[in-house]
Amino acid sequence: MVKLSSLGDILHNLPLVWDLRARLPNAQIDWVVEEGYVHLLEPLLSREGFKGIDHIIPFGLRRWKKKIFSLNSWKELFSFKKRLQESSYDIVIETQGLLKSALLCFLAKKNSDTVIAGLANATQYSGYEPPARFFYNQCVRVPIDCHAVDRSRRVMCAALDWSLVERSTAPQFYPQQFIQNLSEKTLLELQKPYVLCFHSTAREAKRWANESWVALGKELAQRGYQPVFPWGSPSEKLISFELASQIPGAIVPAAFSIEEAFSVIAGAALTVGVDTGLTHLAAVLGKPTVEIYCDSPQWKTEGYWSENIRNLGDIQAPPSVAEVINASFELLA
Repeated sequence: MVKLSSLGDILHNLPLVWDLRARLPNAQIDWVVEEGYVHLLEPLLSREGFKGIDHIIPFGLRRWKKKIFSLNSWKELFSFKKRLQESSYDIVIETQGLLKSALLCFLAKKNSDTVIAGLANATQYSGYEPPARFFYNQCVRVPIDCHAVDRSRRVMCAALDWSLVERSTAPQFYPQQFIQNLSEKTLLELQKPYVLCFHSTAREAKRWANESWVALGKELAQRGYQPVFPWGSPSEKLISFELASQIPGAIVPAAFSIEEAFSVIAGAALTVGVDTGLTHLAAVLGKPTVEIYCDSPQWKTEGYWSENIRNLGDIQAPPSVAEVINASFELLA
């Protein structure tokens, strides 16, 4: 399996591991992923009593590009290629549709009849590079409006000549035992009960208005919850402090890693967030989550697998403050 990034895309590709294991319990399943997202896959590594991913193969392209003239970067690249060719693969499933991902399909060691399956077309509002199709021998056409989980499942089923896994088979993401055993990380600043407010996202148009976050935060604080505004970059940190300064008891925590995010989310009474990776992490963990869509369509990534998830808004139709408050306290009740 080749799914390199980003956080949300990788999460929505996790159900393939469970789908494959259900029909091919003894298969060897390897996954190539950007090294920064390895922690997302580690809970699914095969171990005694559990069969999931057999090998995670980290890909350091982003780091190598920054030091392209470094001898060490080239050594690591050739080491990666050697690792990619340790096994001869019968099936290669590439669900990203990007040239860099397709090139890795080309580099992988294959048999003479290996199936290399990838997307034949773009879906709306998703990145896609048509030249990637030249590296597949099975191009899979998917609906233009297609949820990220369903899109990946379509490519997988076509590669293995299976009937389509329908939505009636609810996707699984992480083992229940892993979720139940998550230690609730208490950062020094956090006071329970706290609510995570993921206001940041890669594209400005996908953000919910600052005044809306302030109104939500004040309502949460008034009812005894501590609003928490995480951040991932200096500019996001400034916005977090701006929001928190207007809300009694709200805090801006220290930066935390993806690995730490599991436990921070596990300890929250609720997560409210825009269409971004950490919001989707809360949703796939089955935690109470309100997903806010402001400039992206609900159908693309909405959490439809749990009663603990509320999806609000749509492309160019952000939800009102009242809608988010009502959904939040419905989940907190």
